Amino acid sequence: MANIYDTGLDKNAANYVPLTPLSFLDRTAYIYPQRLSCIHGQRRYTWKETYARCRRLASMLEAKGIGLGDTVAVMLNNTPEMFECHFGVPMTGAVLNTMNTRLDAETIAFMLNHGEAKVFIVDREYAATTQQAIALAGRDMLVIDVDDPEYTGPGERVGSIDYEAFIAGGNPGHDWQGPSDEWNAISLNYTSGTTGNPKGVVYHHRGAYLNALSNIVSWGMPPHAVYLWTLPMFHCNGWCFPWTMAANAGTNVCLRRVDAKLILEAIREHKVTHYCGAPIVHSMLVAAPAQWREGIDHKVSALVAAAPPPAAVIEGMNQIGFDITHVYGLTETYGPASVCAKQPEWLSLPLEDQVRLNGRQGVRYHAQEGITVLDSESMRAVPWDNETMGEIMFRGNLTMKGYLKNPKATAEAFRGGWYHTGDLAVMQPDGYVKIKDRSKDIIISGGENISSVEVEDILYRHPAVMTAAVVATPDPKWGEVPCAFIELREGASVTADEMKQFCKERMAHFKVPKKFVFEAVPKTSTGKIQKYLLREKAKSTTAIE
Repeated sequence: MANIYDTGLDKNAANYVPLTPLSFLDRTAYIYPQRLSCIHGQRRYTWKETYARCRRLASMLEAKGIGLGDTVAVMLNNTPEMFECHFGVPMTGAVLNTMNTRLDAETIAFMLNHGEAKVFIVDREYAATTQQAIALAGRDMLVIDVDDPEYTGPGERVGSIDYEAFIAGGNPGHDWQGPSDEWNAISLNYTSGTTGNPKGVVYHHRGAYLNALSNIVSWGMPPHAVYLWTLPMFHCNGWCFPWTMAANAGTNVCLRRVDAKLILEAIREHKVTHYCGAPIVHSMLVAAPAQWREGIDHKVSALVAAAPPPAAVIEGMNQIGFDITHVYGLTETYGPASVCAKQPEWLSLPLEDQVRLNGRQGVRYHAQEGITVLDSESMRAVPWDNETMGEIMFRGNLTMKGYLKNPKATAEAFRGGWYHTGDLAVMQPDGYVKIKDRSKDIIISGGENISSVEVEDILYRHPAVMTAAVVATPDPKWGEVPCAFIELREGASVTADEMKQFCKERMAHFKVPKKFVFEAVPKTSTGKIQKYLLREKAKSTTAIE
């Protein structure tokens, strides 16, 4: 029997348009043409001007033969040019590959070849590395230079043309077309790749559109927010916030580098209302001298992600008057795809309980269909008992298309109809997810599982600790034991014995680190601690036991 709702009710141009975040820019430039879109140093652009610049870029790329399925790679800081690439590149049907600015030449060359880049847009600051990478890649491509007036350091131009000169020849009224299929790729993001070559994560227009809106709704972001770019736009396309800010019709305040004083100055000067970052970014602001925060008397909202935020960070942000919300996700989920949604009744609880509740990975984003904790082999849900560990898994539109040219890894990631994150967690009685550790970071000591996250959370409570990372180190008796790497706050001092005693008073003795190493903790440019480096160092460290 035919379904009456399928008869004569077909998709057509009037009732169906493929979703794309590019439409947000068109709408905002139409409604709010004179509102500020970008602030960067002395530069100011309106939404009308930003839209025109993006269309100029698209028209010039098309003139160079760039179109559907081509890759445009960029090595850029958080500047207006980077923001424009998030629109101008996919307007042509091409795919935007934003590269981590800390990458070495060999890795850049691999990405240029693996993604088959036809255009490479490069900030002058990275000239030396990108020149080597282009030579190693050995492929023909158009190289475009960005010479940001805010950068005064070394670095020659690499390409044959300057970005401003390039887009000057473009059409500000270019009649771009959205994707014919919302499943079309919009961007390519490479994973960190601690072992072997990084994997290329492919996003589609539909997912980018939905996550851009989820950022607004799941965070409760009001219209016309003033957003500070502390999070690199190269990381998961800045968690989709370039597209979010176009939908929000807000103002982007650009920042080339993360520095506590610069961040607080920008917040004060431009009345910044929102920013995002890894725990280390927020820790820097908490630890900054009080005088740097003087004059900031308006509400500032922040998203924190990467590793589970230490309780001390959440508490510290609360004390300086910043409203912090924890989100969770991975490169494969367009950045954040879950949020620790706050319940009104939590506000009446003691601060310690609020901190504990707000430090969880939480529940699914509005446009994500599911987050759960499953046994990774049986694919059965773990009980909501806050004890039984399983693997966090996602399902829905905020999940990547897959890994470029890697069907085996794609199939494994999607085994059982869920995306496997590799993060171990418990499900708490209220249905909120709480991470315990990465599967590779769990320390198994004498048959007991020790969560490095749990130990780190205690270490962060010590007033001398700026950054803490706990990894396993071999032990002849227990197999492996915790080793703590600690980066101290400026001017602070503490001994290993003092730290050990501090821990013994707050955790089971078998969880107390047996070794303490006091030094700078290595991090990626997005603030993630590079534990694979620490694991190697822990094998041979002679720190005090």
